[in-house]
Parts: sequence; structure tokens; C-alpha cells
Amino acid sequence: MAETGKITLYSYWRSSCSQRVRIALNLKGLDYEYKAVNLLKGEHFDPEFEKLNPVSYVPALVDGDFVLADSFAIILYLEDKYPQNPLLPQDLKMKALNIQVSHIWGCHDIKLYLSLFSPAIEKLIKETAGKYATGDESLYPTLARVSQAYGEHAAFQAAHPLKQPDAQSQS
Repeated sequence: MAETGKITLYSYWRSSCSQRVRIALNLKGLDYEYKAVNLLKGEHFDPEFEKLNPVSYVPALVDGDFVLADSFAIILYLEDKYPQNPLLPQDLKMKALNIQVSHIWGCHDIKLYLSLFSPAIEKLIKETAGKYATGDESLYPTLARVSQAYGEHAAFQAAHPLKQPDAQSQS
């Protein structure tokens, strides 16, 4: 387990769910220890990891004596426990819209997502999106603009899969 006071993130460099948590940690400015879990080698089924995290998937976050898996649960936990640099708007409706889009975006197969949900998300965020979500020649200019803005943000760049310590050993 993590030492008291230091957050530990058990992560796999290619995991989009782990990347989501790395982005949240970076945006909040939280220092954390990165522990690589190689899914291709089955390290998530290692008895020590299963003892820590019975659901046996990444990401898993350890904060003191508290262990949590599931990227959305982790992000909401971080948002409530560490209020600095809020990830969600204070406005209840905007907060709910952000959570709705996050669940659509993060819970579906990418091919299905692109064909079915891009038009829906485009409609949802078209009126409210600023630089980030809550043009070009794309069919979904708002999504394209938001995606580009995220890609230019230092917190997102630092969380990129290829920038993770375990990426070098597996690429």
C-alpha cells in the first residue's frame, strides 16, 4: 500500500481509464506515485494486486488507507477530497452535463461511440463548450476543437500513454 499522505496510482500506460485519472491528478496538481501494472503480462491478477484491489483492474488509486478502483469514482473522489483546481463546474446543471458527457464518452466502444454518440455529444456541448467541453473540416467541429484544446494542455500531455514510465519497456 501507499505510504500515508502520498497518493499511489496503479496504472497501465495504454489504459484510457488510467489516462483519465492521470489527467485529473495532473489538473489538480496532486503529487502521486506511479506504479505500473502490465496488463499484457497479467500483473493485475497477481495475488498482491488482487489483495489490494479485488476487482483486479486499473486504474486503482491508494490514498492513505483508502483504495478505490474505477476511473469515474476515482475522479469524483479526488474532486471532493482535494477541492483545489476544480475539475467540475460549481453550477449544478453544468456539472450534471459534464458527468453525462463523461459517461457517454468513457463507457462505449470507440467505433460505436464515433458512429452513434459523436452527434449526440456534439449537440450536448455545442451551446455550452468554451475552450474545453462541459473548427476545422470535421463533421463534429466542437468535439474537434475541444479535443485539440485538451491535447495542448500540459496536464493532458503529461498523462499521455507514451509519456508513462512503463511505456518505454513495452513499445
